[in-house]
Amino acid sequence: MSTIVITAEAIAPSAVALLQGHELVYTGKTPTPEDIVALCKQHNPAAMIVRYGKVGAAAMDAAPALRVISKHGSGTDNIDKAAAKERGIEVVAAVGANANAVAEHAFALLLACAKSIPAVDARMHAGHWEKASHSSLELSGRTVGIVGLGAIGRRFARMAEGFGMKVVAFDPFAKDVPDHVTLVDLEELFARSDVISLHCPLTEDNQGLLNANTLARCKPGVIIVNTARGALIDEAALLDSVRTGHVRAAGLDSFAVEPMAPGHPFQSQRGLVLSPHVGSVTSDAYINMGESAARNALAVLARQAEAA
Repeated sequence: MSTIVITAEAIAPSAVALLQGHELVYTGKTPTPEDIVALCKQHNPAAMIVRYGKVGAAAMDAAPALRVISKHGSGTDNIDKAAAKERGIEVVAAVGANANAVAEHAFALLLACAKSIPAVDARMHAGHWEKASHSSLELSGRTVGIVGLGAIGRRFARMAEGFGMKVVAFDPFAKDVPDHVTLVDLEELFARSDVISLHCPLTEDNQGLLNANTLARCKPGVIIVNTARGALIDEAALLDSVRTGHVRAAGLDSFAVEPMAPGHPFQSQRGLVLSPHVGSVTSDAYINMGESAARNALAVLARQAEAA
């Protein structure tokens, strides 16, 4: 019986059932890198399922038996993939398992921004009726630019097309592009888009993709949506653009530093719709991600056992 370290308090019961026969060790909800290293040293797992926390070279070195790191989700930027490759450890992700949940959340943020729902709701709860001064944006006929045309980006594109929006996208690796999506380069996407929604992984090349220079090249009144990774956006530059009105509004589910510290300037800024990185937190996605992460880990272990 091999050991699997899971960097979470729990995973879906159906995922636990798939892992029957293995010893499961949980880190809890908020493991530090040191917590993960300590558990790896204590249990020497053959596999890890990573939901929270960061897994670096120290954790890998603490577990000589480690053969696979399986992400409970699609984004693997909290795993040192270079260190894993050097040590012959496979890194796998539950690609597509949370796609519908995140795409729906991204579109909810877009609608909240376009229709000023949070501001209107707050004023209504405060006892105000301000119909005469309200103005919102219709999405039909407007252009949405999608950065990243993976499983989430494609679902978001279909939703936008259903609202009558024109859809352009940037993704140099995209294949079999849907008919309702037009591929463009980033410069054209910035210039044409009334809405920009980020659905790409974070890499060294695209950190700070939306910054003072690129935001200035966007259309006045653009709406920004980010359910990918916070570091894709220069937060100070976005804040300035919202304050000047160049960015009409931004719906954000991920941030450069998480959890967000009390007193962060985003918290007091009108025009920002914020959620605490919960786009994939649905009951369906929780099950899908857990099961996919479990199957991925087991598949690597089985393949390596056959090859031994």
